[in-house]
Amino acid sequence: MGTCTTFDSSHTPLKLNQSTKPHFPSANCAICIAIFLFILQKAELRITWSDEARALDSLLQEYAVRAFPGPRTKTGIAYNGFAPSNLTGIEVSAMRLRSGSLRSRGVRMYREFEIPIGVLEQPYVERLVLVYHNFRNWSVTYYPPPPGYTYLAPVLGLLAYNASELAMAQRNFLLPELLRIRASHQPISINFSAAAVGSNRMAKKCVLFDVNGSVKLSDVSSGNICKTFQQGHFSIVVEENSSNSNSKKSSSSRRKVWRRIIIIVGSIVGGFALPVVLGLVIVWIRKHRHRKLMDYMEKAADIGEALHMTSVGNAKAPAAAGTRTQPTLETEYVP
Repeated sequence: MGTCTTFDSSHTPLKLNQSTKPHFPSANCAICIAIFLFILQKAELRITWSDEARALDSLLQEYAVRAFPGPRTKTGIAYNGFAPSNLTGIEVSAMRLRSGSLRSRGVRMYREFEIPIGVLEQPYVERLVLVYHNFRNWSVTYYPPPPGYTYLAPVLGLLAYNASELAMAQRNFLLPELLRIRASHQPISINFSAAAVGSNRMAKKCVLFDVNGSVKLSDVSSGNICKTFQQGHFSIVVEENSSNSNSKKSSSSRRKVWRRIIIIVGSIVGGFALPVVLGLVIVWIRKHRHRKLMDYMEKAADIGEALHMTSVGNAKAPAAAGTRTQPTLETEYVP
């Protein structure tokens, strides 16, 4: 009774124990599968974003190299191009260089980028083209800042291409070969002093969007300068909470400064004005007392009896009239 008999296609009897239970994946396996699917989804999104960025870079590169004047193109000179009409506002330019010249001399200043000596490209080519991007108001659209951060400067890009294959790639509607340049000794400097805003005390960070789609943050050097050993797109960001708190602190500090200025100016003005006011009050009191005395004397003169004037020699002097009671001597007094 404890067993049942089944038959396969060959009619061979098999014994199956009734206590056997079907096997299901454990909870740990389910968690592992969920984590794997999540990582796969993130990787797919990252690859999609990277491919879109590569396509945009290729389009801007195509419009940038159109500024080259053909065979008369000089090496080491930046030629400014024009972005497509639907990307108005983005600045592009291109510079053709010899590989040996880039390695031995560098580029003193290519817009905001300063490229030192010792920069190597991989794979090696005889000539390369450095393409410059300035996304300006399009920065947030095509290169969203890291979560919790906001831009203080536009996104700037520097990418290197194989100069000998640019024309062939355009004719065949292919993506041009993107080289990997890397500084071997001194880092490449990006000067944001003309674009970055905000106080030096703000928690600013340099952000790098490399060609693989990853995002890296680093410290800002003095003068709003970012440094890197590789190509990509760069900008300066600040934490949103830090920006708000610093703006509040700066506004409150400005109010305190203005309050102090008002107190100091008021003290100075009051120090000069107080003696003047006191002097005017004293003069007014003296004039008031003098006027009051004159009024009293005039009233007394009107009420009293006028004295009779008589001549005494060459001068005149007041003389009293006769009194009602005549003076008597004590010897003449009879009780």
